[in-house]
Amino acid sequence: MNPKVSVIVPVYNAQEKLRRCIESILRQDFTNFELLLMDDGSKDESGKVCDEYAAKDSRIYVLHKENSGVSDTRNQAIRLARGEYLQFVDSDDWLTPEATGLLVSTMEKQGCDLVISDFYRVVGERLAHKGDIQEDGLLTRKEFAAYMIENPADYYYGVLWNKLYKKSIIEKHKLIMDKEINWCEDFLFNMEYIRHVESVYALHVPIYYYVKTKGSLVSQGSSIAKTIQMKRKVFKCYNEFFRDVFNEEDYEKNRYQVYQFLIDAAGDGMVPPSILPGSMKLGDERISISLGATEGAGFLFEAYRERKLLDRYLETVALKQDMSLEEVKVLFYLSGLEISSSIEEMAEITATKKSKLRSAIQKLSNRNMIRIQDKRILEGSKESSRKGEGKKNGSSPVTMEILPEAESVLKDILWAKGQFYQLRYEGMSEEEVQQYEILLEKIKANVQRMLK
Repeated sequence: MNPKVSVIVPVYNAQEKLRRCIESILRQDFTNFELLLMDDGSKDESGKVCDEYAAKDSRIYVLHKENSGVSDTRNQAIRLARGEYLQFVDSDDWLTPEATGLLVSTMEKQGCDLVISDFYRVVGERLAHKGDIQEDGLLTRKEFAAYMIENPADYYYGVLWNKLYKKSIIEKHKLIMDKEINWCEDFLFNMEYIRHVESVYALHVPIYYYVKTKGSLVSQGSSIAKTIQMKRKVFKCYNEFFRDVFNEEDYEKNRYQVYQFLIDAAGDGMVPPSILPGSMKLGDERISISLGATEGAGFLFEAYRERKLLDRYLETVALKQDMSLEEVKVLFYLSGLEISSSIEEMAEITATKKSKLRSAIQKLSNRNMIRIQDKRILEGSKESSRKGEGKKNGSSPVTMEILPEAESVLKDILWAKGQFYQLRYEGMSEEEVQQYEILLEKIKANVQRMLK
């Protein structure tokens, strides 16, 4: 049976970062993929690294070839690919664990022809969340092109690695990378692909760590004359693309933005210095997980692993919805609650500090996602604590009602639960899952009896 996804990685003299890239792909929650490592005549140990991993994982296919450039290498990989969908990764970069699964589930759930997602731009030990379309949503080709024309040189639109493609569209329209271009060649391919799609889904979740630093065309060996010629060719295609997507009236309204493409540098928005908002230290962008605890044996370690796995999927929901993890946890907790509860109980069950919980509840209330029956639950000041009121307010049962405004978040939480259970039961037969659930119910009843 063919894999669902073909992950394509062109490799050229990448031995220092290649292992990190490959391992991030092999650690994907989604496992029905093939990995095509395309060694483009590397002069270092990259080819040996590829072979080493291929010997350990049957999903990996390695092709060693003479150096012909990244575009030709990708074209060869596309011809070899057996997957229904194509995902591209650069050898210096790496993926978040949920990247491939999130792209696939979005493609199939939304019935779209292209998925585009946010990414992390990494510079040294700092990174920034990058994107352009700020809300999740299904867009027509024209609507998507309208976003593109506002930021014509943004990496978000131009690159391959933050997107998922349908191989059937590429094959049907005989789309290939232009081997004669080494400036915006990815963008050219994307424009040709988008010409043939009905809809695009913009996913407001960063799934990719981009760390490459690209030099100028002249420093890469292109003459000034050749560079000008390439830019003219790219702009011609760019101009034709928007003439094709827009009607004449709309095109005339946007003529200035089209021409702005010639002026703008193809930049990815550098990470600002640490003193400016928008950047963070690499490693602080996601929830931390103790590597030692992931290997530990016993009940406590097992409980820790399950909680962290669920938190990781809930964190994806938080990133997508521009919310804190604590806000998502509150909604998750309330969605499964049948009786009134207290802040203290909620804090214990969600493993969240009461101060953060109160803050999350206040934010959800401000966003009209929940209705709070007793506003005193938000009190947690030092003054009230000294008077003994904080403990009383925290321990008293309170009623919070989820409002319709939270519906989209609840749908994503349902997705997170599904992903959690799917990974949890992976490799188990239906009979094994049923038997496991029966045993869990017996364990639950025993524990409940002892705690009452």
